[in-house]
Amino acid sequence: MATTTSESHESEAHAQLVRALELLWHGHTPTGRGPKPGLTVEAIVDAAIDVADADGVEALSMRRIARELGVGTMSLYRYVPDKNVLLALVLDRVLAPTGEAPQPPLTWRDTLESNARSARALYLRHRWLLQVNMTRPALGPGTVAGLERTMAGLVDLPLSDKERMNVVVALEGFVTGAVREQIFYEQIAEESGLDDEAFWGAQLPFMEVAMTSGTYPTMASLSSDTFEGTWEETFDLGLTCFLDGLERRVGRG
Repeated sequence: MATTTSESHESEAHAQLVRALELLWHGHTPTGRGPKPGLTVEAIVDAAIDVADADGVEALSMRRIARELGVGTMSLYRYVPDKNVLLALVLDRVLAPTGEAPQPPLTWRDTLESNARSARALYLRHRWLLQVNMTRPALGPGTVAGLERTMAGLVDLPLSDKERMNVVVALEGFVTGAVREQIFYEQIAEESGLDDEAFWGAQLPFMEVAMTSGTYPTMASLSSDTFEGTWEETFDLGLTCFLDGLERRVGRG
């Protein structure tokens, strides 16, 4: 029976996932003949992160990374079979927890707050992460270590394991949404060539007429500092509301 295109694609995707997991959990065994290789998977991943930080995830290619490392493109394939596997290695490195686990363990609320703030800082440092679909990650040592630390910090949260994981996912959704808004706002100024003063200044004459027309009485009555909030203030408020709401929910038993 002939193999369909869909089956072939699924088979290749499965093979890529297995190759990524083998590298993540068992490391690299050089293949092929020749002199002892001078590269390492770690060095390749470091270079890939630098490229993504500088020019975005779309700039990741085996050729670009080889150029950054000063080697031939084919040399990389002895270590990493393709770009998809490389991206899995990069994500596991970037998402791995840093530093020692808190001692003594944090409360569930402290754990979630720490996670949210660390995640926000991570996304702002590696802005290309928002371009990557991470809803089904390859679970390597770094990713699992992060989950281990998080779930260990939630043992005092009186919910089922499934509910605790739902909380983690919901909080991640809040963080990525908040960060996306900030990054998009900062990007549009650069892309459009208009800074805030020029952008809002162009709209001011139209808004003055609209606000004095009587058509928008609630908007017209807003205080002068209504739109002067910072991204940090917005994030802090959203995070506090999330945690307060969860605390009230579990408090009701």
